[in-house]
Amino acid sequence: MRPYVVTGGRSAPSRNTFDAVTLVMILQSDLSRAGLTPEQRGVLNLCGQGALSVAEIASHLELPLSVLRIVLADLMESGHITTRSTILTARTLDRDILEAVLAGLQAL
Repeated sequence: MRPYVVTGGRSAPSRNTFDAVTLVMILQSDLSRAGLTPEQRGVLNLCGQGALSVAEIASHLELPLSVLRIVLADLMESGHITTRSTILTARTLDRDILEAVLAGLQAL
C-alpha cells in the first residue's frame, strides 16, 4: 500500500531515468517545500549536505528504487533537484603500481 500512496498510483517516472549511481543534488535551496510529500522532503534533507547517489537515498529513506525514481522525477520537474551522472576519468596506470598489485596478489 505504501508505494502506491507515495507515487500517487504511478508505476513509472514522468521523465528522466535515474540509474542507481546517478548523483542527486539540490538545485535551489530557497524553493518552497510547502506541499511536498514527506519522502520528497526527506530527499531534500539528505541532499542538503551534498550530492548523494540514488542508491544511497533509497537506502536512507528505505524506499524501493522504483518508487524513489518517481519521487526524484517529481522533484526535478519542480526545480528542487538536479542530477549528474558519475563520469570517471580514465588515466594511464603506473606500471610500478600494477606490478606491486600483481606481486601482492601472487603472495596470497
